[in-house]
Amino acid sequence: MTMELLDRLQQEMRQLDERGLRRRRRTVETPCAPHLTVDGRPMLAFCSNDYLGLANHPALINALREGASRYGAGSGASHLISGHSLAHQILEDRLAEFMAPHIESPRALTFCTGYMANLAMLAALAGADGEIFSEALNHASLIDGARLSRAAVKIYPHGDTAALADLLGASHAKNKLVVTDSVFSMDGDLAPLKRLLELCERHGAWLVIDDAHGFGVLGENGRGALEHLGLRSPHIVYMGTLGKAAGVGGAFVAAHETVADWLVQRARPYIYTTAAPPAVAHAVLASLELIGGEEGRQRRARLTASTRLLRESLRLKRWTLMDSDTPIQPVVIGANQPALDAAAALAEEGFWVPAIRPPTVPADTARLRITLSASHTADDVARLAAAVNRLDAMEA
Repeated sequence: MTMELLDRLQQEMRQLDERGLRRRRRTVETPCAPHLTVDGRPMLAFCSNDYLGLANHPALINALREGASRYGAGSGASHLISGHSLAHQILEDRLAEFMAPHIESPRALTFCTGYMANLAMLAALAGADGEIFSEALNHASLIDGARLSRAAVKIYPHGDTAALADLLGASHAKNKLVVTDSVFSMDGDLAPLKRLLELCERHGAWLVIDDAHGFGVLGENGRGALEHLGLRSPHIVYMGTLGKAAGVGGAFVAAHETVADWLVQRARPYIYTTAAPPAVAHAVLASLELIGGEEGRQRRARLTASTRLLRESLRLKRWTLMDSDTPIQPVVIGANQPALDAAAALAEEGFWVPAIRPPTVPADTARLRITLSASHTADDVARLAAAVNRLDAMEA
Protein backbone atom coordinates (compact mmCIF):
# COMPACT_ATOMS: atom_id res chain seq x y z
CA MET A 1 0.00 0.00 0.00
CA THR A 2 2.84 2.40 0.83
CA MET A 3 4.41 1.82 -2.59
CA GLU A 4 1.06 2.49 -4.28
CA LEU A 5 0.91 5.86 -2.54
CA LEU A 6 4.44 6.72 -3.65
CA ASP A 7 3.82 5.46 -7.19
CA ARG A 8 0.80 7.73 -7.46
CA LEU A 9 2.86 10.76 -6.45
CA GLN A 10 5.66 9.81 -8.84
CA GLN A 11 3.18 9.48 -11.69
CA GLU A 12 1.77 12.92 -10.95
CA MET A 13 5.30 14.34 -10.84
CA ARG A 14 5.97 12.86 -14.29
CA GLN A 15 2.84 14.60 -15.54
CA LEU A 16 4.18 17.89 -14.22
CA ASP A 17 7.42 17.26 -16.10
CA GLU A 18 5.52 16.54 -19.32
CA ARG A 19 3.62 19.83 -19.02
CA GLY A 20 6.71 21.85 -18.13
CA LEU A 21 5.30 22.69 -14.69
CA ARG A 22 7.74 21.07 -12.28
CA ARG A 23 9.40 23.49 -9.88
CA ARG A 24 13.03 23.15 -8.81
CA ARG A 25 15.06 24.91 -6.17
CA ARG A 26 18.52 26.39 -6.48
CA THR A 27 20.92 26.96 -3.60
CA VAL A 28 22.31 30.46 -3.15
CA GLU A 29 25.69 30.45 -1.39
CA THR A 30 26.21 34.20 -0.96
CA PRO A 31 24.21 37.08 0.57
CA CYS A 32 21.20 38.45 -1.30
CA ALA A 33 22.52 40.81 -3.99
CA PRO A 34 22.50 41.09 -7.80
CA HIS A 35 25.80 39.19 -8.09
CA LEU A 36 25.43 35.76 -6.49
CA THR A 37 27.02 32.35 -6.35
CA VAL A 38 24.28 29.84 -7.16
CA ASP A 39 24.97 26.09 -7.03
CA GLY A 40 28.66 26.91 -7.34
CA ARG A 41 28.25 29.25 -10.34
CA PRO A 42 28.47 33.07 -10.49
CA MET A 43 25.13 34.53 -11.59
CA LEU A 44 23.71 38.00 -12.17
CA ALA A 45 20.26 37.79 -10.61
CA PHE A 46 17.13 39.56 -11.79
CA CYS A 47 14.72 37.54 -9.67
CA SER A 48 14.86 38.93 -6.14
CA ASN A 49 12.23 41.17 -4.50
CA ASP A 50 15.01 43.02 -2.65
CA TYR A 51 13.97 46.15 -4.53
CA LEU A 52 16.02 48.68 -2.56
CA GLY A 53 19.05 46.43 -2.17
CA LEU A 54 18.82 46.49 1.64
CA ALA A 55 18.97 42.76 2.39
CA ASN A 56 22.76 42.85 2.77
CA HIS A 57 23.03 46.45 4.02
CA PRO A 58 25.60 46.87 6.84
CA ALA A 59 23.14 48.84 8.97
CA LEU A 60 20.62 45.99 8.90
CA ILE A 61 23.27 43.35 9.57
CA ASN A 62 24.51 45.31 12.57
CA ALA A 63 20.96 45.86 13.84
CA LEU A 64 20.18 42.14 13.55
CA ARG A 65 23.35 41.33 15.47
CA GLU A 66 22.52 43.94 18.12
CA GLY A 67 18.94 42.66 18.38
CA ALA A 68 20.08 39.08 18.94
CA SER A 69 22.52 40.24 21.60
CA ARG A 70 19.84 42.26 23.36
CA TYR A 71 16.77 40.01 22.99
CA GLY A 72 18.17 36.53 22.25
CA ALA A 73 17.52 34.23 19.31
CA GLY A 74 13.80 33.47 19.63
CA SER A 75 10.57 34.78 21.11
CA GLY A 76 9.53 31.55 22.84
CA ALA A 77 5.75 31.93 22.52
CA SER A 78 2.91 33.60 20.67
CA HIS A 79 2.31 37.33 21.05
CA LEU A 80 -0.61 36.69 23.41
CA ILE A 81 1.36 34.44 25.74
CA SER A 82 4.87 35.77 26.40
CA GLY A 83 6.34 36.26 22.92
CA HIS A 84 5.49 39.95 22.47
CA SER A 85 8.78 41.63 23.24
CA LEU A 86 9.74 45.26 23.62
CA ALA A 87 11.31 45.02 20.16
CA HIS A 88 7.96 44.06 18.64
CA GLN A 89 6.16 46.86 20.44
CA ILE A 90 8.67 49.52 19.40
CA LEU A 91 8.45 48.35 15.79
CA GLU A 92 4.64 48.34 15.79
CA ASP A 93 4.55 51.86 17.23
CA ARG A 94 7.04 53.03 14.60
CA LEU A 95 5.09 51.39 11.76
CA ALA A 96 1.86 53.02 12.95
CA GLU A 97 3.61 56.38 13.01
CA PHE A 98 5.11 55.75 9.57
CA MET A 99 1.69 54.98 8.01
CA ALA A 100 -0.26 57.63 9.99
CA PRO A 101 -0.53 60.07 7.05
CA HIS A 102 -2.72 57.54 5.24
CA ILE A 103 -4.63 55.64 7.94
CA GLU A 104 -6.80 57.28 10.58
CA SER A 105 -6.12 56.42 14.25
CA PRO A 106 -3.55 53.85 13.11
CA ARG A 107 -2.27 50.83 14.93
CA ALA A 108 0.10 48.23 13.49
CA LEU A 109 0.49 44.52 14.16
CA THR A 110 3.51 42.50 13.04
CA PHE A 111 3.34 39.00 11.55
CA CYS A 112 5.89 36.32 10.67
CA THR A 113 5.03 36.47 6.95
CA GLY A 114 2.83 38.39 4.55
CA TYR A 115 1.00 35.15 3.75
CA MET A 116 0.05 34.82 7.41
CA ALA A 117 -1.02 38.46 7.62
CA ASN A 118 -3.39 38.05 4.68
CA LEU A 119 -4.92 34.90 6.14
CA ALA A 120 -5.43 36.75 9.41
CA MET A 121 -7.05 39.85 7.94
CA LEU A 122 -9.60 38.13 5.75
CA ALA A 123 -10.63 35.42 8.19
CA ALA A 124 -11.09 37.85 11.06
CA LEU A 125 -12.85 40.65 9.19
CA ALA A 126 -15.20 38.71 6.89
CA GLY A 127 -16.45 35.67 8.76
CA ALA A 128 -19.07 33.23 7.57
CA ASP A 129 -21.72 35.94 7.22
CA GLY A 130 -19.48 38.22 5.16
CA GLU A 131 -18.82 38.65 1.46
CA ILE A 132 -15.41 39.10 -0.13
CA PHE A 133 -14.93 40.80 -3.49
CA SER A 134 -11.60 39.52 -4.74
CA GLU A 135 -9.51 40.78 -7.68
CA ALA A 136 -9.02 38.12 -10.33
CA LEU A 137 -5.21 38.36 -10.19
CA ASN A 138 -4.83 38.43 -6.41
CA HIS A 139 -1.91 36.68 -4.74
CA ALA A 140 -2.40 33.10 -3.53
CA SER A 141 -2.34 34.25 0.10
CA LEU A 142 -5.40 36.45 -0.47
CA ILE A 143 -7.18 33.63 -2.26
CA ASP A 144 -6.43 31.25 0.62
CA GLY A 145 -7.43 33.87 3.18
CA ALA A 146 -10.81 34.19 1.48
CA ARG A 147 -11.25 30.42 1.66
CA LEU A 148 -10.28 30.33 5.33
CA SER A 149 -12.80 33.05 6.15
CA ARG A 150 -15.76 30.86 5.09
CA ALA A 151 -17.31 34.00 3.58
CA ALA A 152 -19.03 34.09 0.21
CA VAL A 153 -16.50 35.09 -2.46
CA LYS A 154 -17.17 37.04 -5.64
CA ILE A 155 -14.30 37.50 -8.12
CA TYR A 156 -14.25 40.62 -10.28
CA PRO A 157 -12.17 40.86 -13.50
CA HIS A 158 -8.73 42.42 -13.34
CA GLY A 159 -9.02 46.18 -12.84
CA ASP A 160 -12.75 46.19 -13.69
CA THR A 161 -14.21 48.69 -11.24
CA ALA A 162 -17.56 48.80 -13.10
CA ALA A 163 -18.06 45.09 -12.51
CA LEU A 164 -17.09 45.54 -8.88
CA ALA A 165 -19.57 48.39 -8.48
CA ASP A 166 -22.35 46.12 -9.74
CA LEU A 167 -21.35 43.34 -7.32
CA LEU A 168 -21.22 45.71 -4.34
CA GLY A 169 -24.56 47.25 -5.28
CA ALA A 170 -26.22 43.82 -5.27
CA SER A 171 -24.70 42.70 -1.96
CA HIS A 172 -26.65 42.53 1.29
CA ALA A 173 -23.81 41.04 3.33
CA LYS A 174 -23.18 42.28 6.86
CA ASN A 175 -19.42 42.51 6.30
CA LYS A 176 -18.11 43.46 2.87
CA LEU A 177 -14.42 43.32 1.95
CA VAL A 178 -12.87 44.44 -1.32
CA VAL A 179 -9.53 42.67 -1.51
CA THR A 180 -6.70 43.48 -3.89
CA ASP A 181 -2.99 43.52 -4.48
CA SER A 182 -1.63 47.02 -5.02
CA VAL A 183 1.19 46.09 -7.41
CA PHE A 184 0.38 42.78 -9.07
CA SER A 185 3.37 40.53 -8.57
CA MET A 186 3.34 38.78 -11.95
CA ASP A 187 2.18 41.69 -14.17
CA GLY A 188 3.75 44.65 -12.40
CA ASP A 189 0.76 46.96 -12.90
CA LEU A 190 -1.01 48.97 -10.21
CA ALA A 191 -4.60 48.43 -9.05
CA PRO A 192 -7.07 51.34 -9.45
CA LEU A 193 -6.98 51.93 -5.69
CA LYS A 194 -8.50 55.40 -5.73
CA ARG A 195 -11.65 54.16 -7.46
CA LEU A 196 -11.76 51.05 -5.27
CA LEU A 197 -11.65 53.23 -2.17
CA GLU A 198 -14.48 55.41 -3.48
CA LEU A 199 -16.62 52.30 -3.96
CA CYS A 200 -15.79 50.97 -0.50
CA GLU A 201 -16.71 54.24 1.17
CA ARG A 202 -19.98 54.39 -0.80
CA HIS A 203 -20.99 50.80 0.00
CA GLY A 204 -19.67 50.50 3.56
CA ALA A 205 -16.92 48.02 2.73
CA TRP A 206 -13.38 47.49 3.92
CA LEU A 207 -10.63 47.95 1.36
CA VAL A 208 -7.98 45.34 2.11
CA ILE A 209 -4.74 46.18 0.28
CA ASP A 210 -1.78 43.83 -0.07
CA ASP A 211 1.06 46.28 -0.76
CA ALA A 212 3.80 43.64 -0.70
CA HIS A 213 5.45 45.02 -3.83
CA GLY A 214 4.71 48.68 -3.16
CA PHE A 215 5.85 49.26 0.42
CA GLY A 216 9.29 50.88 0.41
CA VAL A 217 9.21 51.26 -3.39
CA LEU A 218 6.36 53.65 -4.11
CA GLY A 219 5.86 57.12 -2.69
CA GLU A 220 8.34 59.88 -1.96
CA ASN A 221 9.01 58.48 1.51
CA GLY A 222 8.48 54.81 0.67
CA ARG A 223 5.06 54.54 2.30
CA GLY A 224 3.87 52.55 -0.66
CA ALA A 225 0.80 52.73 -2.85
CA LEU A 226 -1.16 54.85 -0.37
CA GLU A 227 1.44 57.61 -0.49
CA HIS A 228 1.93 57.20 -4.24
CA LEU A 229 -1.79 57.85 -4.83
CA GLY A 230 -2.44 60.18 -1.89
CA LEU A 231 -5.03 57.94 -0.21
CA ARG A 232 -6.29 58.12 3.38
CA SER A 233 -9.37 56.50 4.91
CA PRO A 234 -10.59 54.54 7.94
CA HIS A 235 -11.89 51.98 5.43
CA ILE A 236 -8.32 50.94 4.54
CA VAL A 237 -6.79 47.78 6.01
CA TYR A 238 -3.21 47.75 4.80
CA MET A 239 -0.65 44.95 4.64
CA GLY A 240 3.02 45.60 3.92
CA THR A 241 5.78 43.02 3.80
CA LEU A 242 9.13 43.51 5.49
CA GLY A 243 11.15 40.93 3.55
CA LYS A 244 11.06 42.57 0.11
CA ALA A 245 11.99 46.27 -0.18
CA ALA A 246 12.57 46.41 3.59
CA GLY A 247 15.21 43.72 3.26
CA VAL A 248 14.58 41.75 6.47
CA GLY A 249 11.52 39.54 7.02
CA GLY A 250 7.94 39.39 8.25
CA ALA A 251 5.01 41.67 7.56
CA PHE A 252 2.64 44.12 9.22
CA VAL A 253 -0.98 45.17 9.10
CA ALA A 254 -1.78 48.84 9.63
CA ALA A 255 -5.40 49.90 10.16
CA HIS A 256 -7.67 51.87 12.46
CA GLU A 257 -6.93 50.90 16.05
CA THR A 258 -10.34 49.22 16.38
CA VAL A 259 -9.54 46.93 13.46
CA ALA A 260 -6.17 46.05 14.96
CA ASP A 261 -7.79 45.27 18.30
CA TRP A 262 -10.26 42.98 16.56
CA LEU A 263 -7.45 41.12 14.79
CA VAL A 264 -5.77 40.47 18.15
CA GLN A 265 -9.02 38.93 19.38
CA ARG A 266 -10.05 36.92 16.31
CA ALA A 267 -7.18 36.39 13.86
CA ARG A 268 -6.22 32.74 14.34
CA PRO A 269 -2.95 32.98 12.34
CA TYR A 270 -1.89 35.70 14.79
CA ILE A 271 -3.18 34.13 18.00
CA TYR A 272 -1.81 30.61 17.47
CA THR A 273 1.65 31.29 16.03
CA THR A 274 4.95 31.82 17.84
CA ALA A 275 6.03 35.42 17.44
CA ALA A 276 8.94 36.16 15.10
CA PRO A 277 12.37 36.56 16.71
CA PRO A 278 12.64 39.96 18.39
CA ALA A 279 16.00 40.52 16.68
CA VAL A 280 14.17 40.60 13.34
CA ALA A 281 11.89 43.36 14.60
CA HIS A 282 14.92 45.28 15.84
CA ALA A 283 16.53 45.01 12.39
CA VAL A 284 13.38 46.27 10.67
CA LEU A 285 13.62 49.46 12.72
CA ALA A 286 16.93 50.18 11.02
CA SER A 287 15.36 49.43 7.65
CA LEU A 288 12.53 51.92 8.24
CA GLU A 289 15.06 54.65 8.96
CA LEU A 290 16.72 53.95 5.61
CA ILE A 291 13.45 53.68 3.67
CA GLY A 292 12.09 56.99 4.96
CA GLY A 293 15.38 58.89 4.80
CA GLU A 294 17.57 60.39 2.12
CA GLU A 295 19.25 57.08 1.31
CA GLY A 296 15.87 55.51 0.65
CA ARG A 297 14.95 58.32 -1.72
CA GLN A 298 18.23 57.91 -3.58
CA ARG A 299 17.74 54.18 -3.90
CA ARG A 300 14.20 54.63 -5.23
CA ALA A 301 15.56 57.10 -7.79
CA ARG A 302 18.15 54.55 -8.95
CA LEU A 303 15.48 51.87 -9.15
CA THR A 304 13.28 54.11 -11.30
CA ALA A 305 16.23 54.88 -13.58
CA SER A 306 17.03 51.17 -14.01
CA THR A 307 13.39 50.40 -14.82
CA ARG A 308 13.34 53.10 -17.48
CA LEU A 309 16.66 51.91 -18.92
CA LEU A 310 15.46 48.32 -19.23
CA ARG A 311 12.23 49.29 -20.96
CA GLU A 312 14.09 51.57 -23.38
CA SER A 313 16.70 48.88 -24.13
CA LEU A 314 14.40 45.93 -24.84
CA ARG A 315 13.55 45.64 -28.53
CA LEU A 316 11.25 42.64 -28.67
CA LYS A 317 9.82 41.16 -31.86
CA ARG A 318 8.36 37.79 -30.84
CA TRP A 319 7.81 38.30 -27.13
CA THR A 320 5.81 40.97 -25.29
CA LEU A 321 7.03 43.33 -22.58
CA MET A 322 4.06 44.02 -20.33
CA ASP A 323 3.04 47.56 -19.44
CA SER A 324 4.57 48.24 -16.03
CA ASP A 325 6.20 51.25 -14.37
CA THR A 326 7.33 49.18 -11.38
CA PRO A 327 10.50 47.11 -10.85
CA ILE A 328 8.52 44.05 -11.96
CA GLN A 329 9.06 43.78 -15.74
CA PRO A 330 7.44 40.65 -17.21
CA VAL A 331 8.31 39.43 -20.71
CA VAL A 332 5.46 37.19 -21.89
CA ILE A 333 6.55 34.26 -24.09
CA GLY A 334 3.40 32.12 -24.12
CA ALA A 335 3.88 28.35 -23.89
CA ASN A 336 5.59 26.75 -20.92
CA GLN A 337 8.52 25.02 -22.61
CA PRO A 338 9.71 28.03 -24.62
CA ALA A 339 9.68 30.07 -21.41
CA LEU A 340 11.74 27.39 -19.66
CA ASP A 341 14.11 27.27 -22.63
CA ALA A 342 14.56 31.04 -22.54
CA ALA A 343 15.31 31.01 -18.82
CA ALA A 344 17.81 28.17 -19.35
CA ALA A 345 19.52 30.03 -22.19
CA LEU A 346 19.86 33.13 -20.02
CA ALA A 347 21.26 30.99 -17.22
CA GLU A 348 23.91 29.65 -19.60
CA GLU A 349 24.97 33.27 -20.12
CA GLY A 350 25.06 33.85 -16.36
CA PHE A 351 21.69 35.58 -15.88
CA TRP A 352 19.14 34.31 -13.36
CA VAL A 353 15.68 35.21 -14.58
CA PRO A 354 12.87 32.83 -13.58
CA ALA A 355 10.31 31.36 -15.95
CA ILE A 356 6.86 31.80 -14.40
CA ARG A 357 4.23 29.31 -15.51
CA PRO A 358 0.66 28.30 -14.65
CA PRO A 359 -0.98 28.13 -12.22
CA THR A 360 0.91 31.20 -11.00
CA VAL A 361 -0.09 32.96 -14.25
CA PRO A 362 -2.92 32.17 -16.69
CA ALA A 363 -2.48 29.43 -19.27
CA ASP A 364 -0.47 30.41 -22.36
CA THR A 365 1.07 33.44 -20.65
CA ALA A 366 4.27 31.84 -19.33
CA ARG A 367 6.86 34.54 -18.94
CA LEU A 368 10.25 35.71 -17.84
CA ARG A 369 9.73 37.72 -14.66
CA ILE A 370 12.49 40.32 -14.54
CA THR A 371 12.77 42.16 -11.23
CA LEU A 372 15.11 45.07 -10.67
CA SER A 373 16.97 46.29 -7.61
CA ALA A 374 18.52 49.60 -6.68
CA SER A 375 21.77 47.61 -6.46
CA HIS A 376 21.78 46.80 -10.17
CA THR A 377 24.15 48.98 -12.17
CA ALA A 378 23.37 50.45 -15.58
CA ASP A 379 25.82 47.94 -17.05
CA ASP A 380 23.98 45.04 -15.36
CA VAL A 381 20.69 46.18 -16.91
CA ALA A 382 22.20 46.80 -20.36
CA ARG A 383 23.80 43.34 -20.41
CA LEU A 384 20.52 41.63 -19.54
CA ALA A 385 18.58 43.63 -22.15
CA ALA A 386 21.10 42.66 -24.83
CA ALA A 387 20.83 38.98 -23.90
CA VAL A 388 17.01 39.01 -23.95
CA ASN A 389 17.02 40.84 -27.29
CA ARG A 390 19.35 38.20 -28.78
CA LEU A 391 17.09 35.36 -27.65
CA ASP A 392 13.96 37.09 -28.88
CA ALA A 393 15.53 37.63 -32.30
CA MET A 394 16.31 33.93 -32.76
CA GLU A 395 14.05 31.82 -34.98
CA ALA A 396 11.25 30.11 -33.09
